This record gives sequence, structure tokens and C-alpha cells, in this order.
Amino acid sequence: MSWVRNIVVFEHGKHYFTEEEKKLKLNEALENYYGDYSPFFKLIRNGIEFNQYVGILKVGNTIIEVLPKADRNDEDVWRRLLIDMIKTVWGFEVKVTGNADLKLKGNSILDLYFELYIKELEFLLHRGLVKRYNRKEGNLYTMKGQLHFSKHISQNSVHKERFYVKYTEYNVYHKVHCILYKALKLINTINSKPDFKSRLGALVLNFPEMDDIKITESVFDKIVYDRKNQHYERALQIAKLLLLNYHPDVSKGRNNVLALMFDMNRLWEQFVFVVLRKGFIKSDVKVRSQISKEFWKSEDGIKSRMKPDIVLESKNTTIVLDTKWKNLYGKGPSPEDLRQMYAYHHYYKASATALIYPGEEEKLITGKYASIDYNKDSSQPSCGVAYISTHHDIKIWKNKIILFIKEKLLDV
Repeated sequence: MSWVRNIVVFEHGKHYFTEEEKKLKLNEALENYYGDYSPFFKLIRNGIEFNQYVGILKVGNTIIEVLPKADRNDEDVWRRLLIDMIKTVWGFEVKVTGNADLKLKGNSILDLYFELYIKELEFLLHRGLVKRYNRKEGNLYTMKGQLHFSKHISQNSVHKERFYVKYTEYNVYHKVHCILYKALKLINTINSKPDFKSRLGALVLNFPEMDDIKITESVFDKIVYDRKNQHYERALQIAKLLLLNYHPDVSKGRNNVLALMFDMNRLWEQFVFVVLRKGFIKSDVKVRSQISKEFWKSEDGIKSRMKPDIVLESKNTTIVLDTKWKNLYGKGPSPEDLRQMYAYHHYYKASATALIYPGEEEKLITGKYASIDYNKDSSQPSCGVAYISTHHDIKIWKNKIILFIKEKLLDV
């Protein structure tokens, strides 16, 4: 088992390469991976600087863990919260290995996805792999399907005992299983956790060996889900995440790079939405996400649309929320964000709008937009700045978010 070294950095932080890391060619591998551009980090002198993306960069046997940070909690707390946020958004429960919860190691996010993928493949094998009709052609000793005349004549002028035919077979050897098998082989190759070794070995042994295929985004776009393969969706989502973000070192083959990175702005938005949707499921409050509306159109048909993060609708009340993963450090929101919320207020006929931030102190700062001189009699639209304090216990944090929205914004 190869030794794995862990590096921990917080979002928007910097890491400078040590002499030992340079000897391992960690800097060269990340420079090659970066190429002309990477959304996850930028190269600086003797190091790298991260942005709002968090997660795991596995470079050879080195794991760089980038954690979120919105308060003074330490890395163990934020590692646990990040894992729980991802689990909430994806809506899955991870099988516990041993008697303790998922161990808080530097590669725990990687462990999370490996664990889920293993669990999904074990489920698929237990249920039975879906079969499909596959079109094939070949030069056979028996006549089956349809004779391919041109190729039969060109290849069998001296082989009278053969038939070049086109035919179909009903079996498990199709593209979806090729994708899953490729992701399984990848995990088996880069896994460094002893807990997974036996389960991966059993899967490699029991999963039918598939042809190697080239993986691109379009391969996944062409997959059509139906009643027969709907239960494959989660496994294929994880396979897509792993395969499209794995970059082998073609020059030396030592420092392959796997990037499992998440935009914290997007993750925070999805997390708040999922929490509120589940929290209000038994009420008359409808929680909707990404409701798009057109607000500008040019003479030649070019359109521009607006799309708030979350809309809450209850009887005659509409609340528009926009989530922002940042610490304002006592300052006010940006003019751009306030202008955006002003537009949401009018186009969605909202009773109120609010910007939702994580914070150390829980509070709501109310504010009203300045009245327009020619329309003094109309009610002034408002926009609140909401800070919802984090908590090391994800269940308590979720409840705090639900209660805050109920009591401070909806008054229910």
C-alpha cells in the first residue's frame, strides 16, 4: 500500500510547495494539469492559490484537501460539515465502515464518493445487470442474422465455410456497463484505503469485463433513462464525476490528477434549497428553485432572463432569496447584489427579498430601497441581509436555517 500524504488548505488560501513536494514533482503535475486554465485554482510563484472551489485534488499519492470556511471553526469541523452538505444535496446515506462514522481523514470526501459508488455497484449486481440488444457484425462459421453481401464476397472468396453477417445479441455487454466498469477499474487503481480493498476486489471479480471506451461529456449526454435502467442514474452520475475529472499523467504515469471540486456558492445554494424544501414539505409554503423569467428582449430577438436562487410562496406572500457564500466582515452587500434583488422584487411581485449569508452570529438586518420621487405613495420594497450561524452538528444547522426563515422572513 503506497503512503499517502495530505495537505489541507482553506478556500481562497494559498499553498507554497516545499522542497520535498518539488522532489515529488507535485508542482510539475499541477502545472501540467492547469495547462492554459483551471477553474479550481491559479498558479502563483512556487505555489497555487485557491478560490471558491472546495474538495479534493489527488495528485499521485498526495491529496490536497480544500475546505470551506465561514467562521472560526477548525478543519475537522469544516471537513465534517462539507461532507454533510454534500450528502444533503445528493440525498444519500453512506454505509458506515466499522463502528465509527466516516473517519475524518484528509481524503474523506474521496472516501465518500468511493463508498457510494461501491455501494451502488453492489446494489446493481445484487439486483441483476440490465441486458440490451447489441448490433454486431463478424465473419462466423454459422449463418445468423443478416448476410452482409459486400463484405462476405470480399473476405470469403476462399473461405466458403464462413459467413460475414450482421446480427443482434441480447446481453449485458453495452455502453452503460462499459462506463461503470471503467470507473470501477479507476477506483480500484487509485484507492489507498484498506477498508475498500476487499469490496473492490469482489466487484472487479463479479462485474463482467467490458471493452475500454473513450469517455467524453457526450457519452453521458446520449444515455437515455427508462423504467429498466432508472436505478442506474446515481451510479452513472458518480462515474461521470470521477471519469471526467481524472487526468492521467501521460508523460511519466506517476502523478495522475483526480479533481473532485465543488463551487461553494452553488453548493450553499443547493444546500439551503434542499433544507427548506424538506422543512416546509408539510406546510402550505411552496419552495421553488431557479424560476426563470424574461426581463429584456432586443428588436432582433436576443433575450435576457433572470433566475433567483430560491422562491418561497405562501398564500398571498412571495419571498425571494439569494444565497451568497461569503463573509462580509461587517460590511454591507455589494450594490450589484442589491440591484439584482430590487429587480427580483418587481418581477416576482415579492413581499420581501433577502440575501442569505453564513455567519458566526445569527441576525437579520432589514433595509428598504430609497423611494422614487415620482412614486412616493407606493410602498417601499425591502431587502434583508440574513446571517445564519453555522453549527458543528449538521442537524442543528438545518433546523436553524428552517426556523430562521419561518420566524424572521415568513412570520409563521
